[in-house]
Amino acid sequence: MNWMDKYELWESNSNLDEEMVKLLEEMKNDEKAKEDSFYKELEFGTGGMRGEIGAGTNRMNVYTVRKASEGLARYIDSFGEEAKKGGVAIAYDCRHKSPEFAMEAAKTLASHGIQTYVFESLRPTPVLSFAVRKLKAFSGIVVTASHNPPEYNGYKVYGPDGGQLPLLEADQVISKVQEVENELEIKVESEESLKEKGLIKIIGEEIDREYQEMLKTISVHPELGQEMGDKVKVVFTPLHGTANLPVREGLEALGYRNVKIVAEQELPDPNFSTVASPNPEEHAAFELAIRDGKEMDADILIATDPDADRLGVAVKDESGEYVILTGNQTGALFLHYLLAEKKATGTLPDNGVMLKTIVTSEFGRTIADSYQVATVDTLTGFKFIGEKMKEYEATGQYTFLFGYEESYGSLIGDFARDKDAVQAAVMAVEICAFYKKQGKTMYQGLMELYEKYGYYLEGMKSLTLKGKEGAEQIASLLTAFRDAAPSEVNGYKVEIVEDYAVQERTVTASGKQEKIELPKSNVLKYFLEDGSWVCVRPSGTEPKVKFYFGIQSETLEQSKEKLEEISKAFMVKVEDLLAELNSAGKA
Repeated sequence: MNWMDKYELWESNSNLDEEMVKLLEEMKNDEKAKEDSFYKELEFGTGGMRGEIGAGTNRMNVYTVRKASEGLARYIDSFGEEAKKGGVAIAYDCRHKSPEFAMEAAKTLASHGIQTYVFESLRPTPVLSFAVRKLKAFSGIVVTASHNPPEYNGYKVYGPDGGQLPLLEADQVISKVQEVENELEIKVESEESLKEKGLIKIIGEEIDREYQEMLKTISVHPELGQEMGDKVKVVFTPLHGTANLPVREGLEALGYRNVKIVAEQELPDPNFSTVASPNPEEHAAFELAIRDGKEMDADILIATDPDADRLGVAVKDESGEYVILTGNQTGALFLHYLLAEKKATGTLPDNGVMLKTIVTSEFGRTIADSYQVATVDTLTGFKFIGEKMKEYEATGQYTFLFGYEESYGSLIGDFARDKDAVQAAVMAVEICAFYKKQGKTMYQGLMELYEKYGYYLEGMKSLTLKGKEGAEQIASLLTAFRDAAPSEVNGYKVEIVEDYAVQERTVTASGKQEKIELPKSNVLKYFLEDGSWVCVRPSGTEPKVKFYFGIQSETLEQSKEKLEEISKAFMVKVEDLLAELNSAGKA
């Protein structure tokens, strides 16, 4: 069935709701819009699905949410009555249609006799992860598109450990979703009748309270809040998302009361009207926080993304101006504080482990090595960190201490199994208090780490290529790099090529190959003769291909200069390659 057939199938269906009928009518004479909305199914991948809200098989809507939920229901059915009784916890963020999509998921699951627990109002993603574990649910769903633009929404699935589904289980759910032939024919019972049967239960306050109790346990020095709580000045922005109340409650419980909330960004807003992008990785997202920080003379500015799994931090540099730390820098500060202070208090385990992704800085590994703490790399995506946590919990091989990725996500306490910006916010303020007690800023603390361990710097560039055509361009670009790896970047020879799609590491000079002991993934990584590295990876959640860079030099200025040179040189190669592919009609 081609895209036109699918459009006509939807257009002729008498059961469509009024909104879908209107949207289909609006695209009636727009062939490009119809093709993009129907040329494929909205992909339900290993992390769930994400896409623009609208009509069609390639859009987030009631019917595609039902299809995903129908597939999950069939997967749960296959495990029998105990799995159905364990049920599914469901949370949602502040986006357009999030409450509706969450309830559609609950109705679809409950219509199969599966117990569902739906949060009464928006909640952070990590609180959903915690709820799955606390309720001993068989699965979890969070309706969110994280920091994507306002027109997007998404649907992520969690396993009984509270982590995103591992690859094997995700593939099984995907298979069940793909078995659903027509999303328009899925029958669901009414919300009222399912609530009367007890199959849809509303949750909230008790889970929140228990999460907050666990949040207190991540503090290494809880006495700091009592001593420095009124002295540390904090500006916090939830960027219109879900973190407002949980972060404020967490800080107050530990004694940090001198907190100013950015008023314009305090309340939920599905349009994220004060920012171009609700992403703390984007420096523009801190504009209002910096304004308030200057008025207050704040020690630290913190920003969470809409579903509160990523935290951005800004602190004063030596000139007194606010600088936004990278995820790698924040992660290094967190890691060093946790390891150094646990060692000082005698609570650092002998078999500790730090988990990071393959595109995260080597800064963390160097810090962990200095405390005899193991470092384990995973593929990009926090689900892989959660999977390792589950493995080590079962085997006892390692004790989890910290997990992080370069894209502002981290986890400290293992009571959640996805990245947790609420935990990170509380920890960032505690570290700020730790340094302020010594008469230092967090920036000075970071410079001390650089001086001790080396000047590691990282960067990321991306290309946004939307729609069917964009997806084809990204695929062609990766194929071209795979077929002909660059021999040098900015004059530095490429010494090692890692191809995660074939799970091989190749030494270019000798041709010697080793197996990469990680799952297959469409990722390429190049190690240069000077110790720098470059990684090419299509985004799993956005229409982008990302390019990561990591370097180390003798000084911060040298590192900045080299990072600029290497990233610029590699992006020229990317542009040249895209031009070649376009001229050859391959992109």
